[in-house]
Amino acid sequence: MANPIAFQPKPIDPRFELERRLKAAPVEHAESLLVAFDLLEEAHNQGILDLLHGAVGSKDAILGKLAEYARQPESVNAVRNLLILAKLLGSVEPEALKPAPSTEKAPSLWRIFQSMRSEDGRRGLARVTAILTAFGRAEGFQQTNRAQRATAPKD
Repeated sequence: MANPIAFQPKPIDPRFELERRLKAAPVEHAESLLVAFDLLEEAHNQGILDLLHGAVGSKDAILGKLAEYARQPESVNAVRNLLILAKLLGSVEPEALKPAPSTEKAPSLWRIFQSMRSEDGRRGLARVTAILTAFGRAEGFQQTNRAQRATAPKD
C-alpha cells in the first residue's frame, strides 16, 4: 500500500500580492494613470475638488436641507407628477411623435377638428385642459400668497 503524500500548502500573504500589483501598476496602466492625473489636475484647476471637499465636509447640513425640502408637499407632488408623466410618455407610441416628412402636406383644420372629436382626441384634450387648469390654480395660489405677504404687517 502506498504512503500518502504529506501536502502542506504555503501560507499566502495577501499583502505580498497587493504589493506586487502596486509595483507593476505604473507599467501596466501607464496611459490610464496619465489620463487620471490629467483629469485630477483639471478638476483642481476648475475648483471642483474644493467644491467636493466642502460638500463632503458639510454633508450633514446638505442632507438635512434635502430631507427638509423632500418633506414638503410640493416636492412629493412633483415626484408623483414626474412618475405619472414618465408612465404616460412610456405609453405613447414613438411613431405618433415622429416628425412628419417635409414633403407631407399639413393636415387641414377640418382634419384636425375631426381628430379632436374622436374619443382619444377628447380624452387628450381633457387631460391637457386639466393640466392647464392645475397650472392656473397654482399660479393663482402663488399670486394670492404674494399679495398676502406684501400686505402683512412687518414685525
